[in-house]
Amino acid sequence: MPELPDIALYLHALSARVSGHRFQRLRLVSPFLLRSVDPPVSAIEGRTVATLERLGKRIVFGFDDDYFLVLHLMISGRLRWKPAGAKIPGRLGLASMDFDNGALIVTEAATRKRASLYAVRGRAALAAHDPGGLEVLESSLDRFAERLRSQRRTLKRALTDPRIFSGIGNAYSDEILHAARLSPLQLTTNLDEGQVLTLYQAVRATLNEWIERLQLEGSGIFPEHVTAFRPDMAVHGRFGQPCPRCGAPVQRIAYADNECNYCAACQTGGKLLADRSLSRLLREDWPRTLEELEQLKATGE
Repeated sequence: MPELPDIALYLHALSARVSGHRFQRLRLVSPFLLRSVDPPVSAIEGRTVATLERLGKRIVFGFDDDYFLVLHLMISGRLRWKPAGAKIPGRLGLASMDFDNGALIVTEAATRKRASLYAVRGRAALAAHDPGGLEVLESSLDRFAERLRSQRRTLKRALTDPRIFSGIGNAYSDEILHAARLSPLQLTTNLDEGQVLTLYQAVRATLNEWIERLQLEGSGIFPEHVTAFRPDMAVHGRFGQPCPRCGAPVQRIAYADNECNYCAACQTGGKLLADRSLSRLLREDWPRTLEELEQLKATGE
């Protein structure tokens, strides 16, 4: 799912292309993308893009008279910028948002279509789409600490809950926790003041670093290949590969359709966190430490 640095990259690219340009029409291929009926999208046709904003993981196109289009790409949704009137791809294409100078194609590479587009009018209606997560890049340490401890959660769950923190998902939470040297299963209510400060600094540094890096890498080019898996990430998507800090193999916890990646040596004192499915299967044979894991590998068990 595109997260805060990816959405910031999209906004940067879109600002250079659609700001000050007229929205002409919406060409829908998948009727499930458009989730609203009032106001109709036709009420926005002919209006000029005045603002581009981020609302959590949503992209917001602002028009005069307080009209907005709110686009949520969900997990597999992506954007492509094409010449005006471009054909919408048959298999992946959901819609085209046509402007007077080009077409913004919305695609989704998933069987189940979850991306959504809403037309709304008024700031109050727009606020209803905000999950309420704290914008950490705009927050003080005290506000961060208060929000972090507002619920008893694991750090991984807290960072990725859009009602607690805004714009952070599976990928960047792994990178943040690795930078902070904290276990993804550490409870929010068990952190001391020094650990809270370290986490606060890691969130801000990691997000800012990736915002700057992605915009520098994609300078002048529309980002059509946004991905949660980047080769220069420290741990996310790098199971079994060496940690760039200590060289120990990156570990993972698999759950549902996601996985959490971490370095046991850097983050958990060498302890392997139990993968629900494997630990249930292996029970007492589940290795508890990196040393036990290496011994199992050496004996071929």
